[in-house]
Amino acid sequence: MKTLPTRRRAIAAIASSIGALAVAPLAHGQQSMPEKPAAPEHAALTAIHYEIDFKASPQRLYEAILDQKQFAAFSGMPATIDRTPGGAFSMFGGMILGRNIELVPDQRIVQAWRSPSFDPGIYSIVHFEFKPRAAESTLLFDHTGFPAGHYDSLDSGWQHHYWEPLKKFLA
Repeated sequence: MKTLPTRRRAIAAIASSIGALAVAPLAHGQQSMPEKPAAPEHAALTAIHYEIDFKASPQRLYEAILDQKQFAAFSGMPATIDRTPGGAFSMFGGMILGRNIELVPDQRIVQAWRSPSFDPGIYSIVHFEFKPRAAESTLLFDHTGFPAGHYDSLDSGWQHHYWEPLKKFLA
C-alpha cells in the first residue's frame, strides 16, 4: 500500500528543492552563497541596519525596488511584485516571498519578508526609508525579526543581491 506524504513532508520537500536553487548560478554570473551557520559573534543577531547613499532620488530608488521590471533588471532574477498595501511579492525567482505592509510613495516601504530557509510561517520585517539629499538620497534600512543564525547569510545577500547591483543600476 502506497502512503501519501504528509503536508509537513511535502512542504519540507518543496522548501528543500527551492533551497537547492540558492546555489545555482545567477544571471549576472554570480553564485548565491550557500547558507552556512552564522559566525559565533553573529549567531544570536536578529536585526540588520544600513544607512546607504545612492546617486538617485528617493522616487527613483522607491520605483526600482517596487517595480517588478526594474527589480528584475537590477537583480538579474525574475520578480513579481503587487505594488499595493497587502500585495504579495516573489523575488529572485521565488527565493524571497512576502507582502507589502505599508507603502508611502517615494518615502517608505515596509514588507513582511521571508526566505524559504525560515521555518514555515516565520516572517521578518523589512523597512526601507528614503531620505532626500540634494539630487541623491540616503536609504535607512532595517531588517528585523529574522531567525537567529541567519545574520551572515542575510547580510551578504543584501550586499551582493541588492545594494551593489542597485547602485550600478541607478548610476
